[in-house]
Amino acid sequence: MSAAAQSVQGLNPEASKKFRVRKTCLKMLRKRGYIVDEDDENMSSDDFRLKFGEDPAREQMTILVEKADDAADQLFVFFPNDEKVGVKPIKDYCQRMKDESVFRAIIVVRGNLTPFAKQAIKEMSVHGYRMEYFKDAELLVDITEHKLVPEHVVLTLEEKKELLERYRLKPAQLPKIQASDPIARYYGLKQQQVVKIVRPSETAGRYITYRLCTST
Repeated sequence: MSAAAQSVQGLNPEASKKFRVRKTCLKMLRKRGYIVDEDDENMSSDDFRLKFGEDPAREQMTILVEKADDAADQLFVFFPNDEKVGVKPIKDYCQRMKDESVFRAIIVVRGNLTPFAKQAIKEMSVHGYRMEYFKDAELLVDITEHKLVPEHVVLTLEEKKELLERYRLKPAQLPKIQASDPIARYYGLKQQQVVKIVRPSETAGRYITYRLCTST
């Protein structure tokens, strides 16, 4: 990546990366149906510098949002500072989630999680706390804005039911999208959720398909 690509309007390369990653996170949250402050999502690099400083501390970048249609559905985005995140930060985040009655979180890591941290996340899921994680490198750009990526719309339970009834289908008869797929991860798809994919078509104007999220 060139120096020009790394730098955003005067920010040093590290601050520029944080700026871009945070902006992608906010776009992702909005597309998942969470309420995102428009000024925050469209924050300029100058405003980012004024708010977080020349060398932004990742811990200060924490985000908390709620679903547009359900104020009780809240989600944290945490930005741990460690290059390789261990168990302690995970436990600290889980405790904060418990204290604030928040059951979902995204952890954005500089490098990776230790095997023990990944196990801690699995254990928390048993107690109803869902934690996803992304690497900085995965969020430098918004993959849904790429010209080759079609529009994706996650169906509600009611919309899924109507779809299956209309075509007299069982969920297993739908084409699959794996939960590990980058688009599935972007939208936070859970197993058995259905996503509508809208592609442009020269003959029909648009071509719609549906996919069922699975683990395999």
